[in-house]
Amino acid sequence: MRVLHVITGLASGGAEQQLRLLLRHSRAEAEVATLTNPGLVARAIRDEGTVVHELGMAGNTDLTVLPRLVKLIRGGHYDVVHTHLYRACVYGRVAARLAFPARRAGAPAIVATEHSLGTERIEGRSLTPFARHLYLATERLGSATIAVSATVGLRLLLWGVPTERIVIIGNGIEAETYRFDPAARERTRTALGIAPDRFVVGSVGRLVPGKRVDRVLRSLPVDATALVVGGGPEAPALVALARELDIEAVFTGETAGVSDLLSAMDLLVFASAEETFGVAVVEALAAGLPVLYSACPAVDNLPNDLRAGLPGVRRLAADLSDLRPALAEAARTGPSRQPVPDAVAEYDIAAQAARVDELYARLTPSLTLHRGGE
Repeated sequence: MRVLHVITGLASGGAEQQLRLLLRHSRAEAEVATLTNPGLVARAIRDEGTVVHELGMAGNTDLTVLPRLVKLIRGGHYDVVHTHLYRACVYGRVAARLAFPARRAGAPAIVATEHSLGTERIEGRSLTPFARHLYLATERLGSATIAVSATVGLRLLLWGVPTERIVIIGNGIEAETYRFDPAARERTRTALGIAPDRFVVGSVGRLVPGKRVDRVLRSLPVDATALVVGGGPEAPALVALARELDIEAVFTGETAGVSDLLSAMDLLVFASAEETFGVAVVEALAAGLPVLYSACPAVDNLPNDLRAGLPGVRRLAADLSDLRPALAEAARTGPSRQPVPDAVAEYDIAAQAARVDELYARLTPSLTLHRGGE
């Protein structure tokens, strides 16, 4: 089976990293088309042996990308076109249907993964009536939409996507990658200039206003260091804020992997106002880190017994009014690694990729999945 994944961009972000992991574990033969920004993750995907097509889209309304994408789909003999993120879902679904307007034999199944649908924003843009109308109009061109959590599935349903078109398949991680490594902790702290006995409060994610990293910096205890992992438009303002507050903060910028950085932390704070999944929390749990979070469907959608097995995890108030005392208490208590909870196994990427492969097979019943040339 041949699959073309179409994604808005391939800088370092949650959806982009999830696509990279899916490519590693799916049994389908795949290629990737990125509309814009072939960045850090594009290089990593190529290094791992997958073809990446760069389509050079100049902006949200650059319709010239459509004929390039139609040509790629028509000539690639793909069995599935799988889109990721708002812009790619809109353009990718339209292009796939233009490539095979009559849905004749040989037309690919069209699948989307909804990574970024919030209650007020999607892929960083406001959810205007026009954005919703365009999304729903193009969603009807596809075969199925994967929601990365039950929370996102409910949002799709409330938007008007029919129940039978929604498939819930969560994000996944390679849990062993994040297992706590004392040697990596020492090595990483030395490289970053962080003292061995310093209490480190970590933040992982794209630096945009909704992640509320500024609130973490403002609430940081005087005897702690903030380790801010990720890049984004808020980075310069956050660096300036750390200087203004005269706190110790280390900013890593974009990075292809966070396992050593998680080993260097003592606590993860996930302060987002709203989330669709929260993969950074699952990675932190796999590293044995205590976690403070304000929104995380990956935790909140767990069965009660698994959620009860997360003793190092605490949900903050939605307005983060309890963040400062929670951080002060954590710093007083000091480092405390937790056993990896059973809940982490719920998000094994191999199992999640197998579920995606099963969806492909259901939508293309005459084909057989194979790995490469097998």
